[in-house]
Amino acid sequence: MHERLRAAVFLLGALLIWELAARFGPWPHALLPGPFAVAARLAALAADGRLGAGVARSLVRLAQGYGLSVALGVPLGVALARSPLVRSVLRPATIGLQALPSVCWLPLAALWFGLSEAAIVFVVLAGSLLAVAIATEDAVSGVDPGLLRAAGTLGIRGARFHLGVLLPSALPGILTGLKLGWSFAWRALMAGELLFPAGGLGQLLNAGRARADPAQLLGVIAVIVALGVLVDQVLFRLLEVRVRRRWGLATAT
Repeated sequence: MHERLRAAVFLLGALLIWELAARFGPWPHALLPGPFAVAARLAALAADGRLGAGVARSLVRLAQGYGLSVALGVPLGVALARSPLVRSVLRPATIGLQALPSVCWLPLAALWFGLSEAAIVFVVLAGSLLAVAIATEDAVSGVDPGLLRAAGTLGIRGARFHLGVLLPSALPGILTGLKLGWSFAWRALMAGELLFPAGGLGQLLNAGRARADPAQLLGVIAVIVALGVLVDQVLFRLLEVRVRRRWGLATAT
């Protein structure tokens, strides 16, 4: 409760400083609108349906690209951890490509898919896949070897071993990787939407720039930040709490 109160006080203080800077700062008011002007612009975007449509379109693309990255990244991470051959062949490329900024995939996506939905989904996938895979590899590699030997002694092999022993044991670390992959996917999505004129929150940013409307720009940025915080602090926080309680890593409150 105290942490939430401090966060609320900090937020209110930041908004107050912002409003004072907008009103009394040396720059033109048109270049730095205050929070009330930004809120009014967001309300107008919500009233005419553009904000809701943009949020929905961005979230659908995110679900597609991020869902693919999880579906491909978790098995790839398991293979990297469990197969010396896969690790020796793919590990160097995986580490190198993970360091590549997601915006570098934009020209290739445009060449392969044109200015389309598929291009944006590809950028999201490319931007988040390896983060999920590497975190999964680390999580699987960190599973207690004694547990794995016990499973082998009991004759647990194949899909039963992977789904019933290995992945559940690595789940806390995998969840951390999914959270990291989400953040990469969200950033890659915004980069893709800024380049490809296909709606979404990125397109609302472009529209604000074209109209020289800083209130719209700041408002959409605030929505992007708020959605990121919401997913991180609500969805992933709940998942983390449940997983940690399930595996005895945190005490129930």
